[in-house]
Amino acid sequence: MQLAQVNIAEMLAPIDDPIMADFVNNLDRINELAEKSDGFVWRLKGDEGNATAITVFDNLFLIINMSVWKDSESLFDFVYKTAHSDILKRKKEWFHKLPRMHMAFWYIENGHEPTPEEAKERLYYLQEHGETPYSFSFKSKFTETDAKEYIPKK
Repeated sequence: MQLAQVNIAEMLAPIDDPIMADFVNNLDRINELAEKSDGFVWRLKGDEGNATAITVFDNLFLIINMSVWKDSESLFDFVYKTAHSDILKRKKEWFHKLPRMHMAFWYIENGHEPTPEEAKERLYYLQEHGETPYSFSFKSKFTETDAKEYIPKK
């Protein structure tokens, strides 16, 4: 089993606006760092090498990030123990504070690439029902065993 994650953010301005420039200028560097991190498996990306042009929500200012990791520890280490954390600390410069949960994790079969629609459904489930083995965050320590009945089959 592997861990899928989705996180969304609502931009303060269009992606090509000067307000977003420093965020955009760091995308390739941070994405490359993720791909070289221990435990990284896969990430959603479009033709431009990132997912900023992929529209999943009705709000065109909502951008999505999705990836798959060997386990939650690998994801945690990338998010909080690499240069990614420096960018994360600056999120108020580029993004609105969202009133609801903006990230969700769930277990998947090895080799499964989750779709944006699957991620959207997991995020909405978490927002509606709270943390369960079906959809959770770093706050919960659900295991593959806890989530076994919820793991999508290939």
